[in-house]
Amino acid sequence: MAQILSGKDVSEEIRGQIQAEISSIQESCPAFKPGLAIVQVGGREDSTVYIGQKLKNAALVGVDARHVQLSNTATQQDIVQAVERLNADPTVHGIIVQLPLDTSSPVDTHLVTNTIKPEKDVDGLHQENAGKLARGDMADCIVPCTPRGCFELIKKSGIEVAGKRAVVIGRSKIVGAPMSNLLTWNHATVTVCHSKTANLPDVVREADILVVAIGRPRFVQKDWVKPGAVVIDCGINSIPEDSDSDNEDASRKSGKRLVGDVDYEGVCEVAGWITPVPGGVGPMTVAMLLKNTLDQAKQALNVAKASSSWKLSPLQLALKSPVPSDIDIAQAQTPKMISLLAGELNLLPEEVDLFGKLKAKVSLKVLERLGTQPDGKYVVVTGITPTPLGEGKSTTTIGLTQALGAHVGKNVFACVRQPSQGPTFGIKGGAAGGGYSQVIPMEEFNLHLTGDIHAITAANNLLAAQLDARMFHEATQTDEALYKRLVPSSKGKREFAKIQLRRLKKLGIEKLNPDELTEEEVKAFVRLDIDQETITWQRVMDTNDRFLRSITIGQGPQEKGKTRVCQFDITVASEIMAILALTTSLQDMRERLGNMVIASSKAGVPVTADDLGVSGALTVLMKDAIRPNLMQTLEGTPVFVHAGPFANIAHGNSSILADKIALKLVGKDGFVVTEAGFGADIGMEKFFNIKCRYSGLVPNAVVLVATIRALKMHGGGPTVVAGVPLPKAYTEENLELLEKGFSNLGKQIENANKFGVPVVVAVNGFATDTKSEKELVQRLARENGAFDAIICNHWAEGGKGATDLARAVDRACQETSNFKFLYDIELPIEDKIEIIAKEIYGADGIELSPEAKEQIARYKKQGFNDLPICMAKTHLSLSHDPTLKGRPTGFTLPIREARASIGAGFIYPLVGTMSTMPGLPTRPCFYDIDIDPDTEEIVGLS
Repeated sequence: MAQILSGKDVSEEIRGQIQAEISSIQESCPAFKPGLAIVQVGGREDSTVYIGQKLKNAALVGVDARHVQLSNTATQQDIVQAVERLNADPTVHGIIVQLPLDTSSPVDTHLVTNTIKPEKDVDGLHQENAGKLARGDMADCIVPCTPRGCFELIKKSGIEVAGKRAVVIGRSKIVGAPMSNLLTWNHATVTVCHSKTANLPDVVREADILVVAIGRPRFVQKDWVKPGAVVIDCGINSIPEDSDSDNEDASRKSGKRLVGDVDYEGVCEVAGWITPVPGGVGPMTVAMLLKNTLDQAKQALNVAKASSSWKLSPLQLALKSPVPSDIDIAQAQTPKMISLLAGELNLLPEEVDLFGKLKAKVSLKVLERLGTQPDGKYVVVTGITPTPLGEGKSTTTIGLTQALGAHVGKNVFACVRQPSQGPTFGIKGGAAGGGYSQVIPMEEFNLHLTGDIHAITAANNLLAAQLDARMFHEATQTDEALYKRLVPSSKGKREFAKIQLRRLKKLGIEKLNPDELTEEEVKAFVRLDIDQETITWQRVMDTNDRFLRSITIGQGPQEKGKTRVCQFDITVASEIMAILALTTSLQDMRERLGNMVIASSKAGVPVTADDLGVSGALTVLMKDAIRPNLMQTLEGTPVFVHAGPFANIAHGNSSILADKIALKLVGKDGFVVTEAGFGADIGMEKFFNIKCRYSGLVPNAVVLVATIRALKMHGGGPTVVAGVPLPKAYTEENLELLEKGFSNLGKQIENANKFGVPVVVAVNGFATDTKSEKELVQRLARENGAFDAIICNHWAEGGKGATDLARAVDRACQETSNFKFLYDIELPIEDKIEIIAKEIYGADGIELSPEAKEQIARYKKQGFNDLPICMAKTHLSLSHDPTLKGRPTGFTLPIREARASIGAGFIYPLVGTMSTMPGLPTRPCFYDIDIDPDTEEIVGLS
């Protein structure tokens, strides 16, 4: 008599193992959670029952299973789109489409199952998995659940599969074909039988292992079976109740019972082992579905852990002397295809949206997929108080990155700001770095990139348009007319828009039925009552245009005399740009955009973008801009280019999201190098006190960039003017001038050390610098608190010229970071301003103008005290006076105004007059910019 292979018992054992393994992994990786999605089309009762069993069993073992149900009118496109969404979801490790599909639409089932990503195809039906199984790639494919369950049962019998004769009756894609492949590659000699097989009983009698999946009740008789054989019955057939049967199956209540493809009672008399129906293969199929899901979740976890193992192929530089122009160097290098670079960084295809061949947007879902991965080392590049020529922070950022990635062999990302087209076509030129340390293609970097700045322009100006339109409508309509238009009736019913509920909540109105509001409540709802004198929101454009600094709007006849004087700012001065740089998620951006204060009411109440009903639309315009842009350096190391806020009225740093994604991608032994705008007294201070406060990230090192020419200027050297040859004091050795000017570098080292982060000084070398001058700077820097001081030549040599700097930064990052903020966020606004003035600038104190005092008092009253401070002052001095070089002392810092960017999340005191719309010089950069119409090559960018 045959022994029973109970699928119920074995599956229970397997489920216990799955549950134990999940718990074990979660001990070291708490966020680990295998995810299974079951797509059902229509509502077949039997399918719903099967899905219920799967969901129940998944919950028992700790698998997060979801039921995605589509209607029976779902089209093929609907089903494919549902599967694609699950393909892109990093929390889903397994997807099955419940068959058969119950839909009235024509659907290619094969196409649907092949839409599932092979690595999520836990049913094993994708043609890639089937093909790999057929050719024996057992370690690289997913075995279908039923054959895998059958094989587990065969192993439970104790039979040695290798060398045995196996017969599989049935050749379906779901059971028969993969079962024969599985047995074959476990070294059985396999015969596949089907409806056309001659002498079938004779063939079956040869089998030591018999698997039957033909869908015909009691098809295999006992005289077909070899004595002692292992018989696996995959059939499940419903037949009328047999009065002669002793089967006490519960299904008798319906007058029918379930039987397999084997005559169970008869075959039991000759077989060695046999599976019952029900209770045999069925429970094993569900168990193997969960096992496959766990396996794929483990694989995804391993991929996440292995994502720190890059296969980066650096690009070689063909160095020339003298160094050619930036654009000539950039155009001489052949970049990698961005899809290739993304693959080297272990980004998944669905996480990368290509913009042409050489740049791409990267999905925020990377943060979900790599959520358990430790962050890499976080390095900020800043500088001393610069000359008008700049001291090479961007070039150092890129050179250091090239050195770490292409020469020292570290995973590394540079994270830099996107430049405005204003300076690109104005006086400054581009911002891709310089010499042999650049982001490429530099033309695309400096021009439109992927349109983020244009998106900000559109969003900013939509808000500006609504601001003036709302004031116009309030001035020309009654309360009742406004209410009817703001909350219109549709088919006899009035409803508040979702965004209007926020306004009701702000007003303390709990009614949700528009018809229930009182006249007073209607008036409060429709009247923003904006005080024009308090409007801070301006229109923007990404061009330097001095004649837009003051304009009059509303002069058209249809505006009925509702004119006002306002201005245009350059786009990167928009608060929306600052929000893009400081946001941590799409939801966070939505909230920040809604919180932007554009004016106050005549009663002194802040008026926000939410009040104007436009913040949802702003988020829609920004939905693509929130994703960082992937580019590369001249040596093929990755760069995120994202956001470009002003460094005076805003915080002057690239985005938090770019840094966060990069830190996950490089892994715990990798590096992320980001740049802070202007000198350390401005950009670095804001990086620490604003950006790190909102991101929660802890920096590991500061790279402080200096040049010998700038230090000589701070020592009292002649005035440095852009476009004019340097005086002899800067091109000849002058140790006295240099040592005197070191005071500025010494103060900036001191400033960095106040935050508890080690400082590496990077001296950008020039051909005119003497050995004695370089050694003097290095000695003084080390004596005054720098972790190290390195002479660099990355402008002329690329990464090779910054390898010493890279190794010093690596050593500095091994030190313990004792990072701390400069001030408590809950201190009064005036106290926070004074702390920055005294501790960072070296001032004796601050002096608030009456206007600044009034503004600060208003912000406190409005509940905005507990925001960080974003000082807007000149970058050409530690003080408020750009003519005071070195380390000024004995001055009081005057605060002319205090403004607020509530959506971005900071108060920005104005120390002097700040221009937010640059003008074009006599000879702008665009005189040299052109395009070759034959080759389409751009010339003249710098």
